[in-house]
Amino acid sequence: MSTKIRDFVIPITILVLATIIIGATGADLLVSAPFCINGKWPIGDQQPWHLLYLLDRGPSFFVGLSGLGAVLLGFIYQKRRHLIRPGLFLVILLVLGPGLIVNSVFKDYWGRPRPREIVQFGGAKVFLHPWQKGVAHMGRSFPSGHSSAAFYLSAPFFIFRRRKPRTAALWMAGGLVFGVLMSVARITQGGHFLSDNLWAWGMVHLTAVTLYYLMRLDRDDAPSAVV
Repeated sequence: MSTKIRDFVIPITILVLATIIIGATGADLLVSAPFCINGKWPIGDQQPWHLLYLLDRGPSFFVGLSGLGAVLLGFIYQKRRHLIRPGLFLVILLVLGPGLIVNSVFKDYWGRPRPREIVQFGGAKVFLHPWQKGVAHMGRSFPSGHSSAAFYLSAPFFIFRRRKPRTAALWMAGGLVFGVLMSVARITQGGHFLSDNLWAWGMVHLTAVTLYYLMRLDRDDAPSAVV
């Protein structure tokens, strides 16, 4: 199996199998239940979960702005032309992944109610699985915007993976750890289900993989690092 096929098959397999397991075991409700106490979500107001919520998209914007800065340097200085493509990768991924696909398309139109909105946790709305489409603009749980921005921090992995694999591994590990922590925060706050965070990772990661090949970052002439 080629690297390109693995890059798509592995995350898609993880998403599908994990979604099936979550649906079959009722993990979405089971994982969220301990954090709903008398109809409220007090643990989510504690640290470090509240701090993570306040961080929001700040770290991802910093990485995206670094990419934009690299693009500008590449256009201004001839010797920095190699920064243009990886810089564009960071910018486009931020706009498409956490921006357009997650927040503008799915969160606005998929209509999945948040945990704190459903009857099981004191709300008035019906629980929906991630594959069940609700009413547009009537539920913004699927997927998690905060978590998608957090998982975006693994984006530099695709810039470093060919020439600096250890650096790439650190970016991937850091992005995944930050994404998982943000996911836990959003679950404790009643903002998102386990599967919302899973798909936040999946959408951003698969968008990154697609851009990686479309922008030819996998080729021998691929540009070097930005951040």
